Amino acid sequence: MKISSAVPVIVLLIVWQILCGAGVIPPYKLPSPLQVALGFRDLLTLGMPPGHPLHYHILYSLWRVFAGYVAAMAAAIPLGLAMGWSPRLRRLLDPILEIIRPIPPLAWIPIAILWFGIGIKSAAFIIFLGVFFPILLNTIDGVRSIDPVLIEAARTLNATDRDVFRKVLIPGAVPSIFTGMRIGVGIGWMTLVAAEFTGVRQGYGLGYMIMTARDIQRADEIVAGMLVIGLIGLAIDGGLRFLEKRLIRWR
Repeated sequence: MKISSAVPVIVLLIVWQILCGAGVIPPYKLPSPLQVALGFRDLLTLGMPPGHPLHYHILYSLWRVFAGYVAAMAAAIPLGLAMGWSPRLRRLLDPILEIIRPIPPLAWIPIAILWFGIGIKSAAFIIFLGVFFPILLNTIDGVRSIDPVLIEAARTLNATDRDVFRKVLIPGAVPSIFTGMRIGVGIGWMTLVAAEFTGVRQGYGLGYMIMTARDIQRADEIVAGMLVIGLIGLAIDGGLRFLEKRLIRWR
């Protein structure tokens, strides 16, 4: 992070600490940055619940997000390429997808438990639903936004449909696919807490940790857990940005 980018964060922390120290913000509503730092220390050393340290919560949550995210990419990217390429397939599937898309992942929790039980499968399914549609829609838009002149130029060079699909459509859609992947990973972390509402057999997960801290009214550990989720999401987004720059040099 550049120094200029860190300045707003530092200013926010200072103002936040001053308001809490002056009593403008009650500590039971929003703990000060110093209290959050102490809560973060407790998460590292004591754990929440006690004996369940933070790094294990992070590892289990990463695994759940990874499972749902990879499954969503495996389903959404090929389907998006096919729907962007075929207007007939798009007209066929659009009504079904537009009915399912507005349903929030939280509403799927009861049926996820019914289908998959309590555990990683149901949690990954909830995350899958949050990630799938941003990747799908951006992939479709990426294919449809390709200049038809490029396709016609390929055909004049005797390119087959398969050649056009592999050498024109897929490379042309990659920037939009990466945009969908970045949006999807953010939504995946947003749905993490809801996904872990379904239950965690091992007793680990950032969402589970935050809900446990809520039950015993540890606001400092709640905010610390939220910041951990935000920082991990920021790191993953940075990794995707780096990968995008390396793979899409022409952009």
